[in-house]
Amino acid sequence: MRIAVAADHAGYVLKDELAAWLREAGHDVTDLGTNGPESVDYPEYGAKLARAVGSGEAERGIAVCGSGIGIAIAVNRFAECRCAQVNEPLSAELARTHNDANVIALGARLIGSDMAKACVLAFLDTDFAGGRHQRRVDQLSSLVQDSD
Repeated sequence: MRIAVAADHAGYVLKDELAAWLREAGHDVTDLGTNGPESVDYPEYGAKLARAVGSGEAERGIAVCGSGIGIAIAVNRFAECRCAQVNEPLSAELARTHNDANVIALGARLIGSDMAKACVLAFLDTDFAGGRHQRRVDQLSSLVQDSD
């Protein structure tokens, strides 16, 4: 699978570990940064990830920041992305099954490496259920902000 990963300074260590682990498993991983502890802004890296997923360069995305919340908000600013912030495998599975999430966000300061890997496995190994959920996903894709 083609997977893009991105993180801010709080999440780069976990991102790097996940990227290496995914490559070892045979995935094609695109690392969009950041790659060091210098303070950066998570919206920039969330946007890079969202563009990669939205353009089809990557089939799925994994976003990491301190809590997973800020970068998830950034990714969800892009209509092509459905990003769920997850802390355990069931949330990752439900994000795929019910919401057809194409990005997950992880909080490096909230979960450890083993739990992050379990979330990623659930995210990658779960298919969208379709059916009644498709109608809701279609509604998400058609939401437009009122300009008034």
